[in-house]
Amino acid sequence: MLVSERIGQFFLSNPDSGRDRLEYTEYGSGDHWVVLLHGQLMPRRMHQPLARALAGAGLHVVTLDLLGHGRSDRPADPLVYSMTAFAEQVVALLDHLGAEKAVIGGTSLGANVSLEMAVIAPDRVKGLLLEMPVLNNALEAGLIAFGPLLFTARFLPITVSALRWVTRPIPRGIVPFWVGIGLDTCNQRAEPMAAVVHGLFFGRVAPSSKERRAITVPALVVGHPADPIHPAADAAMVAEEMPNATFVRARTILEWRAHPERLTGLAIDFATSCWETPKRARRRAT
Repeated sequence: MLVSERIGQFFLSNPDSGRDRLEYTEYGSGDHWVVLLHGQLMPRRMHQPLARALAGAGLHVVTLDLLGHGRSDRPADPLVYSMTAFAEQVVALLDHLGAEKAVIGGTSLGANVSLEMAVIAPDRVKGLLLEMPVLNNALEAGLIAFGPLLFTARFLPITVSALRWVTRPIPRGIVPFWVGIGLDTCNQRAEPMAAVVHGLFFGRVAPSSKERRAITVPALVVGHPADPIHPAADAAMVAEEMPNATFVRARTILEWRAHPERLTGLAIDFATSCWETPKRARRRAT
C-alpha cells in the first residue's frame, strides 16, 4: 500500500550553539501515532520498511534522527548526548507534532531511549515496541565494540574521515537497501562521533530495574539469538520485569532485516492494538 511521506524538522535550544536542528520523516496520517528510533550511529532511514508497513496499516508513523545522527545536527560536545537527553528530544518531537501520546519504539539505542521515555514522560507513551535493548548482559561486548570506536575517533580521526570520503559518493539507489544503511552509518565526522560514543559510554545506559518494573504500558520486546551486543537475555529480562510486556525471540539475528514478514506482522498487530478502544468501553458506547 502506498502511503504519504513527508520530511520535517524542528529545533531545540542549545546554550552553546543557540539551537540544534532535528530532522524526521512522517508516514501516513491520523491520530494513532508511532515513533521509531534508530540504532547508535545509524540513520532514521533504517526504519523506512517498518514505517511504511505500519503506515499502510493505518498508523501515523514518524522516524526521527536523534541529535548526532543522520541528517540532524551533530554537536561535538559529549555533554549533550545521553539517554535522558534523547528521550527529551522525543517529547519535543511529540510537542512539535501536536501528538498527545504515541507508541514509542526502536532498535538497540532506540529501544533504550524508548524505555527512558516511558520513565520521564509516562503520560506520553501509549505502548513500547522494543527491539534488542542493551542492558546488563551486554556490558562486556559493548565495551569491546564501542571502546575502539571512541579511541579511533579521538586519536585517529583521519580514519573516520577517510571512511566517509570513500563511502559517501556511492549512490544509495544502486545498492541493496541495507548496504545503503551501512554506507549511511559510515558517514561520520570524527569529533561528533566521539562525542556521541563518549556521552553514551559514560552515561546512564537504561532505566534501573526498579524503574522498568513500574512501566505498565503494553510492550512488545524482540530479542535476537547469538547477538553478544544485544543478547536475547536482556530482552527477555525486560519483558519479564514489565507487567504488560510480551517477549518474542527472533529466529535469527537478521530475521527482521532479511525476512521481516513475521516480526513486522507482530509489530503491526501490537501497535494497532495499543490504539484500539477497550471492549468494555465499546460496549458502553453502543
